[in-house]
Amino acid sequence: MIVFGNISYTIDQIKAGDKGSLPIGFEKGFEFCWQWLNGWDRFSLQTSGSTGKPKEIEVNRKQFISSVSATGAFFGVEKGWNLLCCLDTEKIAGKMMLLRALEWEGDLLVQQPGANPLEKLKDCDFDFVAMVPLQVEACLSNPSTREALHEIKNLIIGGAPISISLKEDLSQLPGKVFQSYGMTETVSHIALADVKKAGTLVYGALPGVELKTDGDHQLLVKAPMTGDKWLATRDIVCMKSPDSFVWKGRADFVINSAGIKIHPEEIARQLHTTIQVFFPEKKFFFTGKPDHKWGQALILVVEGVADQKKAAAFLRQAKEMLPKYNNPKEVIFIPEFKLSSSGKIDQLLTLATWKNS
Repeated sequence: MIVFGNISYTIDQIKAGDKGSLPIGFEKGFEFCWQWLNGWDRFSLQTSGSTGKPKEIEVNRKQFISSVSATGAFFGVEKGWNLLCCLDTEKIAGKMMLLRALEWEGDLLVQQPGANPLEKLKDCDFDFVAMVPLQVEACLSNPSTREALHEIKNLIIGGAPISISLKEDLSQLPGKVFQSYGMTETVSHIALADVKKAGTLVYGALPGVELKTDGDHQLLVKAPMTGDKWLATRDIVCMKSPDSFVWKGRADFVINSAGIKIHPEEIARQLHTTIQVFFPEKKFFFTGKPDHKWGQALILVVEGVADQKKAAAFLRQAKEMLPKYNNPKEVIFIPEFKLSSSGKIDQLLTLATWKNS
């Protein structure tokens, strides 16, 4: 059974294309399920740029099934699981939730993507749910939905890295919580990290996934999900074993300051607590800007109204905590960040909009 919004459909109804009173906004999700149930073998997907420039790729049925099966094996899925899809079904993450329900013979509630997907639900007794960090943070900030999170047995979080404080909050949940690593090109996640384990997140490969790195420590993946071909990513990792790694950051975002390579995502993790002291609950990211002395200077970009007094105090604190070449040189304030459909901060668009305003 799949429920689109508030209308329930049997598998036979979907296979027959019987849309009935399908609510507005669920057409694409219904269509994808119809295509799958009627044996379509090839599907076009739009990548987000994890392996280069965004492009359209073709994924076959075998790749999809490989992903669903590997996730099912990892979590020990049983027939009849209850699932929630609160992600965009035009993107790979949402499509995979549809397919998991179909292939696992489970019951699925499909919602329109929203900030707090548990807010209007009376029953949150789900066996498997996927969210982006912003959705999880919204659920935790609301007392009623914070309690609802406790009812979810298996929660995976993808789309963007989770913060240290979010990791600490999630470690208190009774269910299993994993941060996922994957992309459209790998047909969803190919590795998962246990959020409730102490320390740095270590991603373990799903069954059937092979990993290695190139000379620049960028991750390469080979799996049934990639068509059994090696796929080069733009992610810099530190291999912990042949099938596990620690994610360091995106090669695209590496900053070269005075010849020192800085991973802004790593700096964000190191300074997260300090940032929360000076700029509590503000969105932020680190990036580089051209500098005549350093080549590139590391800067902190914060969403909100400028507060130069706090900015100066933060920079002094950060200087005491990090090596000379790794500390940020400036804080820039932008009134409103631009977000992607998956809830990620769109850094390039945010900076471009701000510069042109």
